[in-house]
Amino acid sequence: MTVDDRSGLAGALERANLPSLVPVLFQLTGDDRWLREPYRPTRSRGMDDNDSGGFTPEVAAEIRSAALDAVLAHESGTPAAVPAPTGEALRALLELANGEPASPEYAEMLAEDMGFAPPEPKSAAPKDIDAIIIGAGVSGMLAAIKLAEAGIEHVVLEKNPDVGGTWYENAYPGAGVDTPSHLYSYSFEPRPWRTHFGKRDEVWHYLREVAERHDLRAVTRFGTEVTDAAYDETTATWTVRTADGQELTARVLISATGALNRPKVPDIDGLNSFRGRIFHTADWPSDVDLRGKRVAVVGAGASAMQVVPAIADDVASLAVFQRSPQWIAPNDVYFSEVDDAVHLLMERVPFYRVWYRARLAWNFNDRVHPTLQVDPDWEHPERSVNAANDGHRRVFTRYIESELDGRPDLIAKALPDYPPFGKRMLLDNGWYRTLRREHVELITEGVAEITPTGLRGTDGTEITADVIVLATGFHTHRFLWPIDVRGRSGLSLAEVWGPENARAHLGITVPGFPNLFLTCGPGTALGHGGSFITIAECQVRYIVDVLTAMAERNLRSAEVRPEVEAAYTQDHDEAHSRMLWTHPGMTNWYRNAAGRVVSTMPWRIVDYWRMTRRADLDEFLVERDEGVAAR
Repeated sequence: MTVDDRSGLAGALERANLPSLVPVLFQLTGDDRWLREPYRPTRSRGMDDNDSGGFTPEVAAEIRSAALDAVLAHESGTPAAVPAPTGEALRALLELANGEPASPEYAEMLAEDMGFAPPEPKSAAPKDIDAIIIGAGVSGMLAAIKLAEAGIEHVVLEKNPDVGGTWYENAYPGAGVDTPSHLYSYSFEPRPWRTHFGKRDEVWHYLREVAERHDLRAVTRFGTEVTDAAYDETTATWTVRTADGQELTARVLISATGALNRPKVPDIDGLNSFRGRIFHTADWPSDVDLRGKRVAVVGAGASAMQVVPAIADDVASLAVFQRSPQWIAPNDVYFSEVDDAVHLLMERVPFYRVWYRARLAWNFNDRVHPTLQVDPDWEHPERSVNAANDGHRRVFTRYIESELDGRPDLIAKALPDYPPFGKRMLLDNGWYRTLRREHVELITEGVAEITPTGLRGTDGTEITADVIVLATGFHTHRFLWPIDVRGRSGLSLAEVWGPENARAHLGITVPGFPNLFLTCGPGTALGHGGSFITIAECQVRYIVDVLTAMAERNLRSAEVRPEVEAAYTQDHDEAHSRMLWTHPGMTNWYRNAAGRVVSTMPWRIVDYWRMTRRADLDEFLVERDEGVAAR
């Protein structure tokens, strides 16, 4: 160990997240004094990399010094005293790191994510089971990786020229995640993220790196768009057809088409009459130049919130048509780069990365979920759903008022009149500061008409524009659309679901469609926080468990029982009836025109992890190779 190595590590420890470092100390040394005062962190408002844990300077210095000695000893050959805590030991460490009580269910879930859980026994490679995966985005790539690990032959059909799905397609200025980067990554594929909240190019680069490491391009047919898929009851196989005339057959069909896949272009009068350039954010032209242009943005949701601040410096004028304002949370590190010291800590300090990620999961996954439950006795149902939710409203309102101080006109336009979290909470990336600029106008109207030279609002406001950007979202209720998917008896998913009322057991399996499995299916989007990749890992684990069980029992098909799906959907809908997203004072993309929440999960992430941890084949109608139904 050189002096430079020691001093470099010591310097990096000055930037360490101390609540993540204390459990590391216990794992490396086994000394239980680190579990007691004065080394127990307390919760503080800051949740960025520099969260101090509430320690005095003297105690913080002692923790860093002890960590330096423990890491150097480990690098010299001293094994970790507690390399894989689970059960009660892990639960106690979670309480230590997070400064508040932790239940055993979270310890069980995070033991897997952190790599502490014992490995699952390996099953024999399934025979006579192969799969077609539609889509090479986050879920499709994950499915391909896990099917390969299970020894299941598969092919991936991807309409784009490369992997990445929505991260390939959405290249608009400012595009990025609203989930911390270290959470928005596969649990088994960490990355030294450059920014705390990954922007589009870095996320796409990450997915391309993962594809390279797992040789996913070897099993993927790019430029191959699926048009229809049909199940053959005689052979218990799926036949998939593509736009370029290919026909493929496999035992299993896995949809990984995503929810943010098909752009929604509104039916606005005069849409085709505009003489300038008009495009959806998901189809952002690579050759468009906005410098000096008069730009109008239709929509004020997540995509618009990223686009508008990103282009404001270039344009001559910017008009934003907002039908409904959004609740926006402050975030001090949205654009901040991850310090090199953090990368060094994650590389050299054992367990630091997983504890850092575990704390992010704790703070961003399920913390807000209890505050989204409707209190029927709450005296202000018009503005919030319970006392805690009303507290959120006060905090976010103060933030809006401070950002728009001196502009009562903008405050009136930007302050929502529905409860916080009624739509997915957005992170402030300079939105309010951009609205204050002289050449930016916020128009609180829908668009009634697009004219040859601009737009006309529903209240008569007319805007002249050179470029119109449609930040109007996606067809989030039309799962698998426009693919024609037909199951038993030729019945299509579109006929079963209707245009916007999809339902599936766990969001994964549908009665009447044997051997069809969905990722990012109905009722699995996250409205309360957390990382979609966590949900994708739950779903793919469940799917692989079904396929492995099919192989072990010599089954050729598995189809969820109608009563199982009906019971799950009833529970899903009843849970939503007690939650914020059915509040009548707003609209969102979570629910359909009839008011049913179609897209969003009502459960905590830990609940869904438990529901999908093991597949119960008693919930399925199964068929053996000889064609006799097995029950």
